[in-house]
Amino acid sequence: MIQIKRMTVKHLKDVLKIEELSFPMPWSFQSFYNELVSNPYGYYVVALEDEKVVGYGGMWILFEECHITTIAVDPKRRREGIGRKIMEHLIEKAKEQDVEWISLEVRVSNIPAQNLYKSLGFEMVGVRKKYYQPNNEDAIIMRLMLKGKKGNVYPGYRHIL
Repeated sequence: MIQIKRMTVKHLKDVLKIEELSFPMPWSFQSFYNELVSNPYGYYVVALEDEKVVGYGGMWILFEECHITTIAVDPKRRREGIGRKIMEHLIEKAKEQDVEWISLEVRVSNIPAQNLYKSLGFEMVGVRKKYYQPNNEDAIIMRLMLKGKKGNVYPGYRHIL
């Protein structure tokens, strides 16, 4: 059974293994450490099965806005609903903090992630050109409105709908 728990420094060894398998430019130990110990806006969780990290995710909560900063699942465990459990937990935490919307970026080529986010109610609201390194891949900006009117686009974002 998968449990979602708050990430601690003791989880970082396993988190970094998944990070390196998941991203061409992985976050460092120091980046995660700083998020856990020094960032008052950060909230990071791990998905555990028998105390083994099988996924993780995190976000920043700033006033009325929440931004998903990272999410990954062990490549051997993808397509089992673990990413959905992490996202549902993050969304619930954002609701508890009374935020108005949640935003994230996703690679244009990452169709499975886009489909997950859409199934959770996220909408495409813009594009960040050449956002991802090292290949300069565009990022789709997605947003989930928790309050207020749907359809607003952030100022300065290129609308893609």
